[in-house]
This record gives sequence, C-alpha cells and structure tokens, in this order.
Amino acid sequence: MPDRKLKIAVLSGKGGVGKSMLASSLAILFSRFGAGKEKFSLLAVDADADAPNLDIWLGGVESWDETIPVVASEKPVIDHEKCDGCGLCAQHCKFGAIKMVKDRPVINQFLCEGCGVCEQICSRGAIHLEPVQNGEIKIKYLPNYLFLLVSGHLFPGETSSGKVVDVLLQKAKESDHQLMIIDTAPGTGCPVKAVLRESDLVVAVAEPTITSFNDLKKVLEVVGFFRLPYLVVINKSGINPALEGKMITWAGEKFLGKIDYDAQIFRAVADFIPVVESNLKVKKEIEVIYNRLAKEVSNLLNC
Repeated sequence: MPDRKLKIAVLSGKGGVGKSMLASSLAILFSRFGAGKEKFSLLAVDADADAPNLDIWLGGVESWDETIPVVASEKPVIDHEKCDGCGLCAQHCKFGAIKMVKDRPVINQFLCEGCGVCEQICSRGAIHLEPVQNGEIKIKYLPNYLFLLVSGHLFPGETSSGKVVDVLLQKAKESDHQLMIIDTAPGTGCPVKAVLRESDLVVAVAEPTITSFNDLKKVLEVVGFFRLPYLVVINKSGINPALEGKMITWAGEKFLGKIDYDAQIFRAVADFIPVVESNLKVKKEIEVIYNRLAKEVSNLLNC
C-alpha cells in the first residue's frame, strides 16, 4: 500500500440532504473492503462541530474513550473592586453583551464575542480577557468497524467553530490512518474552509430541490477556490424528476450516483442502525456509489 494519505470531505450546500448518512456509509464500506484489492486503515472525522451526529449514523456511542478540551477564544472578566461603574464598557460594546445593572457592569457571555474592546476602554484596568473552553474533541474506537471516530463538539452559545475544526483535524492527523472520511458542516462557513484546506477529494451531496441545487453551486465555488477535484451525489432521488435530470446533466462526468428517497432511513437512524447494515433498498445504491468512488481513491493513492 502506498505511503500517501488521502482525505475525502463529504459536504453539502445546505443541511438535511443526507451528508452524514453518506459519510457514515462510506466509512464503513471503505473500512471493510478498501479500494480494489487494497485495504487500509481508516479514520472517520465529524467536523460539523456545531451539530455533530456522525456517531449516531454509525450506530451510537455510549461512552467516549478520550475527551480533549479545546480553548479557542477569550472572554472578559470584571474585577468589581477596581470598577468605578463609569459604564464606558457597556457604551462601547458593539454586541450588547455588557449591561449596567445597579451601576455595575454585567456580562452576557452568550452575546460576547471576546473582541477585547471593553478591556481596552477601561481606564481602571478592571476588565481583562481570560481563555475559555469553547468545546471539546471526542475520540472513540469502533470495534464493530475497526476504525477510529474523532468528533468535534462546540459548546452551546460558544463561537470559533472553525478553530475547533482546525484543532480537530490536527488531532486527527496524529492517528495512524491512510484514508480519512470527513463529515463536514453544511454551507460555506469557516468550519468548511478549515476542512477543505486539508482535503484531497470532495464528495458533494445534494437533493433535487431548487434550494439545494443553488446551494450546491455556491459550495462548489469554494471547492474550486481550493482547486480540489469533486464528485456529486444526489440523495432523495425521485422527489423532483425534472430538476434531478437537470442536475445530473449539469454535473456531467462529475456525477457519482444517486440514492432514492426512503422514509425508512429515518427509522433506521432512530434505531441506531447504520444504513449499510439495514435491509433498505438504498443500501445497494450506496454500494454502487462506493464502488465507483473506490476506483477514484485507488487512482489517487497510487498516482
């Protein structure tokens, strides 16, 4: 097996189109069958730090093997013994995170962006910034599938999801693997850009709706900026045949495959049954997509 490591980002322009379902399925299939005659070590990464759910699609995780705190920003702390209640910090806070209550400044941590203006404006030095934990990275070895799952979690109300993903990917690189399947956040925000900086190939998932098609085009503009090769998968096939045909024509040689709409997928995930472990029709369709993608992976690893 070549020494090269390959990172595949599974992304989408909008949420709810089946990105995590496909990422989890590909992780299981690549771990089991490899690419062609080659089998290799695999790492699954959940880089949707705002709403991680790859573990659910992989059958659920009752307890994690390791949890690593992520400190990615700073928040102000007030020394009320030094504060004279002038109110300048509240006046200059652009986010409305500081309010004067009985002539004393009170910080709403959920509104605070940690910009540091309050620290700079306070002439008495009563405010200083301190590092805060924004989230954590969770790690679990999945014995059923013989690969490691690394998941990023941003705490509710916290910012810096892009930084959490940066730390997540650096941690993921430390593990022994030859193929990394990355479940990204939807859209084109900082977490997605953090993943694309590290990726070698993109699998973009969309559904045959006008919104999803438009968002697919937008996210692929970002993919183009990073000059990454990409392939397109249409999920929920059948709900809009006319638009679906237009999307397939638009994708051209980049079209990787389609997955039929099946409401029973939601029952499977609710029961913590990975789709490729079920008896659903879409299992065969995903296997077709995997077989086509495996040829691309084999070529990239051996080029």
